[in-house]
Amino acid sequence: MDIQKVMSVLPHRYPFLLIDRVLAFEPDDRLLAIKNVTINEQFFNGHFPVRPVMPGVLIIEAMAQATGLLAMESHPENVTENTLYLFVGIDKARFKRPVEPGDQLHIEVVQKKVRRGIGLFSCEARVDGELAASAEIMCAARET
Repeated sequence: MDIQKVMSVLPHRYPFLLIDRVLAFEPDDRLLAIKNVTINEQFFNGHFPVRPVMPGVLIIEAMAQATGLLAMESHPENVTENTLYLFVGIDKARFKRPVEPGDQLHIEVVQKKVRRGIGLFSCEARVDGELAASAEIMCAARET
C-alpha cells in the first residue's frame, strides 16, 4: 500500500499520520509498515532540542495505526465512511532503543485474536533490524 491507499483507510492526517507505506499485508494475520522519521517532524522541536528522540507514545500510536490498517483492510466490506478504529488498550509496552531523525521504523503487527469486535495485536517496531519498541495493543471498530 502506498501513502494514497493508507490515507484512504486511515482518518489521520499530518502531523498525526504515522504510517508512510505498507510493505506486506496478509489479511487477518499480519502487516508490515514503515515510518520514515525525519528531522522535520514537529515533535522534535521540543523532544529534545539537544538530542531529538521520537516520543515513545508516538511509536505506540504508529503501531496502533498499523493495527487499524490490518483490521480494516482485512474486512473492507465492514468499513464505512463513519467507521473509526479506536485504540482501547495496551499491555506489555517496552522501549529498547531511541528512535531518531534519519531512522526508518519498521512496524510489524500480528493479529492474535478478535473477540466481540475487539482485536488483540502483538506489535514490534524495529530500526535496522534492532527492536526499538514492542507492545500488545487492543483496538475496536466503532461507528461515529
